[in-house]
This record gives sequence, C-alpha cells and structure tokens, in this order.
Amino acid sequence: MTVINIHHAKTHLSRLVEEAAAGKELVIGKAGKPLAKLVPLKPLKPVRKPGFLKGKIRVSGDFDKPLPEDVAAAFEGRG
Repeated sequence: MTVINIHHAKTHLSRLVEEAAAGKELVIGKAGKPLAKLVPLKPLKPVRKPGFLKGKIRVSGDFDKPLPEDVAAAFEGRG
C-alpha cells in the first residue's frame, strides 16, 4: 500500500481522481500515516421511469379474467 502525501494529493487532485475513476485505490496520508482512501464509485442504478414501455407492449383486455377451472386447480395442486 503506497501512501500519498496530503500535500502531493492537493497539488495533483485532478490526476488522482482520474486514476481512482479508472479503478485504482489510492491512500492519502500525513507523515506516512494513512488518513483516507480515494476509491472509484460504484455505478449508480439507473432511475426507473414509469411508462418507459408505453407503446411497446400490449396487455389484453381480459388479462384479469378468472382462469379456467382446470388451470386454477393445477396452480393450487388440485389437479
């Protein structure tokens, strides 16, 4: 583990952030003592937008119609 001096980190912050974003973990310290770790962020989950499939899928008008008795019985373990 290489400890980067805090003064060096302040001077070269942009480059160090780019290195961290590329996957490298960096330790920042003072007087050789580790104080903080600069690590890449995990990708955030994309925000789900309601209605993003509008016009791409179709739901039948009778989708909530009761199942035929033989199919319902099979789901319930009666058949």
